[in-house]
Amino acid sequence: MRVLLVVYDNDSYIHWFPQGLAYIAAVLKQDGYDVEIYHQDVHHYPDEHLTAYLDRNKFDIIGVSIIAGYYQYKKLLDISSAIGKSKQRPELFIIGGHGPSPEPEYFLEKTGADVAVIGEGEETVLELFEAFANHKPLDNIKGIAYRNGREVVVNPRRELIKDIDSIPWPSYELFPIEYYRLLRMPHCSHSDFIMPLLSGRGCTFKCNFCYRMDKGFRPRSAGAIVEEIQYLKKEFNISYIAFSDELLMSSKQRTMEICESFLKAELNIKWDCNGRLNYATPEVLSVMKRAGCVFINYGIEAYDNEVLKKMNKALSIRQINQGIEATLSAGISPGLNMLFGHIGDNKDSLNAAVDFLIKHDDGAQMRTIRPVTPYPGSPLYDYAVEKGLIKDIRDFYENKHLNSDLFAANFTQLSEEELYSELTNANIRLMENYFENKKKLMTVQTRHLYSTRDASFRGFRQS
Repeated sequence: MRVLLVVYDNDSYIHWFPQGLAYIAAVLKQDGYDVEIYHQDVHHYPDEHLTAYLDRNKFDIIGVSIIAGYYQYKKLLDISSAIGKSKQRPELFIIGGHGPSPEPEYFLEKTGADVAVIGEGEETVLELFEAFANHKPLDNIKGIAYRNGREVVVNPRRELIKDIDSIPWPSYELFPIEYYRLLRMPHCSHSDFIMPLLSGRGCTFKCNFCYRMDKGFRPRSAGAIVEEIQYLKKEFNISYIAFSDELLMSSKQRTMEICESFLKAELNIKWDCNGRLNYATPEVLSVMKRAGCVFINYGIEAYDNEVLKKMNKALSIRQINQGIEATLSAGISPGLNMLFGHIGDNKDSLNAAVDFLIKHDDGAQMRTIRPVTPYPGSPLYDYAVEKGLIKDIRDFYENKHLNSDLFAANFTQLSEEELYSELTNANIRLMENYFENKKKLMTVQTRHLYSTRDASFRGFRQS
């Protein structure tokens, strides 16, 4: 059977390597399927191009995967429409990813897809494709929702893959890595080639705004991670790894183990990861620095202990202060993520967050504060529905979640006018701070250039 996996265009100059689809492609190829990738992302093809492509090329199955979000939702509707207009519509149209997984009935209705894969897909798609090829019923396949006439049947969820080292690596050979490796990350040089990589799946924490439905944490072995990095270095000259899973720093012990394996293998790469301030001790950070870590993205989200409790962050202001100061002292840049508009948030908590961001800004990234969004699948979404702030998933996607920088629901005691006024002032302060620091840096650079006649200077560049 011929399978087409569609990578949608999110209007980025350089797109993130589509790891989820690449993993699915790998298991399908391993099982003997003829897999092709449609790169709307790389070429910025209009949706009409996909229709014309399907008119010229016959596929048995087509698959699209999206995360949750207003933009991804709209792209999925557009791509679904393009598929539906084709003269050679595939016999099986499948959708998957974090977006459709919480409430697949709605997504099947809106897209006209035949099947939605719920959660982790590697084992599910193999069983689904085998059933499709042999005209078997779908009622016993865990982890899917499917059309049965006018009815949508939602089967039980599938158990998670326990040993994720058993999953084949992403099918890098099917993708234009020369394009994806041009991704830019904090502290990369102009000559660095960057690729994302998974160190594990899941998370040990349970923040109430997270829509990740797969419970628990499943790490990859340090040896498997090293082996894949060595492959990427050899085949594609990758010099910087962006660990894209929810939490590489899942414990002090695991973080140290990974770093020591990098040092033992003499990988000599730069890398960044998502981390937890609970584990950001001088000892751990020192080893991370020696192993090549240049940036740790921390999900702080609030600088108020009561709001942190309501978020179920398992984090305190004391831990935040200690962890960020230790990270900077180790010579690693911290990513300082903050949200606003959660239960208990107010003007004081927002201003405290802004003050904290300005105090610890090292210029590695321009940071702004975004509204908290109650994505379907998260406990915060359930709370919003319970409180009447959102009616249902249709209301969320069609009326409330219209942009990630706008509020989908107001969980505070502030009026909507006050919410936006306070967020406006906060982000203006952050932007002014960022560009004022850039101005100072450029001024120092200019004075140094002409006062020392610095012959190594390579020109004024916009970073």
